[in-house]
Amino acid sequence: MRWLYVEGPQLMSSSSKRSEELRRLALSVLQPGFVGTEAPDWILRAINEGLSSVVLFSRNIVSSEQVARLTAQLRSENPSLIVAIDEEAGDVTRIESSTGSTRPGNFALGAVDDAELTAAVSRDLGGQLHAVGVSLNYAPSVDVNSNPDNPIIGVRSFGVDPGLVARHAGAWVRGLQSAGVAACAKHFPGHGDVAIDSHHGLPSYDADIETIAAQALPPFRAALDAGVRAVMSGHLLVPAYDPHLPATLSSRILNGLLRKELGFDGLIVTDAIEMGAVTDRYGIDGATVKAVVAGADAVCVGGENAEEGVVGLLAGALTRAVQSGELTEARLIEASDQVRAFADWSTSLARAVPVNPIRGDIGFVAARRAIRLSGPADDVLPLAAAPHVVELVPSTNLAIGKETPWGVALPLRERLPGTTFVRVHHQQLLARPAILEEYALAPASGRPMVIVVRDATRNKWMGRALADLARVRPDAIVVEMGLPGDSTAGAVRIFTHGATAASGVAAAEVLVGAR
Repeated sequence: MRWLYVEGPQLMSSSSKRSEELRRLALSVLQPGFVGTEAPDWILRAINEGLSSVVLFSRNIVSSEQVARLTAQLRSENPSLIVAIDEEAGDVTRIESSTGSTRPGNFALGAVDDAELTAAVSRDLGGQLHAVGVSLNYAPSVDVNSNPDNPIIGVRSFGVDPGLVARHAGAWVRGLQSAGVAACAKHFPGHGDVAIDSHHGLPSYDADIETIAAQALPPFRAALDAGVRAVMSGHLLVPAYDPHLPATLSSRILNGLLRKELGFDGLIVTDAIEMGAVTDRYGIDGATVKAVVAGADAVCVGGENAEEGVVGLLAGALTRAVQSGELTEARLIEASDQVRAFADWSTSLARAVPVNPIRGDIGFVAARRAIRLSGPADDVLPLAAAPHVVELVPSTNLAIGKETPWGVALPLRERLPGTTFVRVHHQQLLARPAILEEYALAPASGRPMVIVVRDATRNKWMGRALADLARVRPDAIVVEMGLPGDSTAGAVRIFTHGATAASGVAAAEVLVGAR
């Protein structure tokens, strides 16, 4: 009995120690978000228990000084902590979500097609992120926007030509990393030729292997050649490689295509694991386990599920998966080692570059260069009087913060006092069809009229509203802040190739003749 008394606690201690080790490994491969402008106690506790990464979103950001304090607080528990952010410096912005980005996005940079300019813009962004303590940026999006009806990529892409996208993917990676912040090429193997938003459902990229190699993969190869050490998987089905599992959960795609064929040996991180494309079928815990089994090294979570309970759920799921044999301990250790290696490399990258919080105006320079005009501009511009501006407002995908301002009316009013404006949403137009007459056309009587749209070709209601307005006011000036379409509405058309604050300023400058 005495032997049993001694051995019992020893066996329990051994079992408990193994569970603790597995949980530490599980925590190390998660990249969670959280709520608050200061680090909550549970995040600090989790870092102390093995969490190796966190992700910042707009809800965590008030000012540069506050973010710097936050990252310092986080790293007080682990100096090598990976602090990530989803900052594309375009329509998808976190660091400037409350004001709109002062830099144009990828599509505008692709329209200019100056690789050195692209590198300069991303270097400027990198300097800002480096100064506040961010070490990994989930950007650039190197998807080729092959499908103009794509609801999730659009102006987040450099363009529709694989060669152009590849040029700028490499330049963007080099620029960002030269400023001390690690880049992450996304969304592998390419999210540009789909028609479903993966936040809500599972898109399918139905091209054959040869087409994928020519269309989607060149930008990823260029990013790898430029030294990118992180690649984000996309939640999309690619039947040519795996007819059953989305890329994030597919060993054929992560190991077969990315690791073996492309030769990538860095960190594979998932797109947000709570997105409907994977959770609708497998649940957030099941998708997490399947992703790591398939070859993902880090699991991004917390865009929509930023809670302690979710992190506990996923860590528990990974631990149980090892205990049940669904996930081998060797694969979990391999993933954890990849995260540690990336943390060490990104820390060294940051230390090699001096912090320089001074920002230039390269974003506005780039936005101005991206402006394109169609129609007899010299006959219409600059505006002879303060106009009435009508902004037709689309519903945006979840990648774009609803709080992020966009448009031309406000920067135009700053430059041309007396400018008035109205913003019209689809639901408002459905509920009250006369709204265009009352709030758009009537106030513009006897004055110049400017109509601002955003993806009017893809948003059919917007295209119809634009056509209705232009029939009454063929002299109107149309500003398209999304993908250019084939509409000939309006006397003059201004294309900004994105809806950032910088793009709005650039369009306003054209309207008042300040360029």
